[in-house]
Amino acid sequence: MRSARILRPLLLTAALLALAAPAALAQPLEIPTFDFIRPAETPQEGLQTMQLLLLLTVLTLAPAIIILCTSFTRIIVVFGFIRTALGLQQTPPNQVLIGLALFLTAAVMMPTFSEINQTAVQPYLAGEIDQVEAIERGALPLKAFMLRQTREADLGLMLEVSGQPAPEGPEDVSFLTVVPAFALSELKTAFTMGFLIYLPFIIIDLITASLMMSLGMMMVPPTLISLPFKVLLFVLVDGWHLVVESLVRSFTG
Repeated sequence: MRSARILRPLLLTAALLALAAPAALAQPLEIPTFDFIRPAETPQEGLQTMQLLLLLTVLTLAPAIIILCTSFTRIIVVFGFIRTALGLQQTPPNQVLIGLALFLTAAVMMPTFSEINQTAVQPYLAGEIDQVEAIERGALPLKAFMLRQTREADLGLMLEVSGQPAPEGPEDVSFLTVVPAFALSELKTAFTMGFLIYLPFIIIDLITASLMMSLGMMMVPPTLISLPFKVLLFVLVDGWHLVVESLVRSFTG
């Protein structure tokens, strides 16, 4: 009896749905329409749509632009060398290093960003120039910054790869050629600075390993003993200040 009381409402609901189904199927199916999706009526509307797509594409590539077209690459690579040379695995954390690198990048690039704002952004907001001209004007200070840090060998390699003739001046070099050449030069400079940072810590590791071998402590890892001394040395010489100062001066000097 109890099961009958439970099944009775279910059977009644199924019967009502079966009766209502033909009436629902008999009604015409309404397909929703999107009034905002329509073909462009004038060339100006099509141009605005293309400009919007171009802007969205630039915003998508913004992280790559920040990494490869600014001082961020050199700074974060040198910070990685410091952590590895000290023998620390996750100290400082990646979030701390990346955040510090971003703020240092903003400080180093501030003159370039100010020039872009004065020559491109503000005239565009005032309606004095169009979007295409604003992009061209904004790329010039950034390209000038990258060319100052780019080695001639790397720039020549990219010109050879792209099949472009030798430019008569910096303004003749395309932006797409400068970016990879600048990235290669930044990696070389960062690795050079990282090697110089590594040297004192390697000496500490060698001295510690030699002392432990002379004392017969074969089973103890030398890095376990040398790590406190490396951290102490880095703190005593105010290593973070020296490294940041060297990084900033490497761009402005």
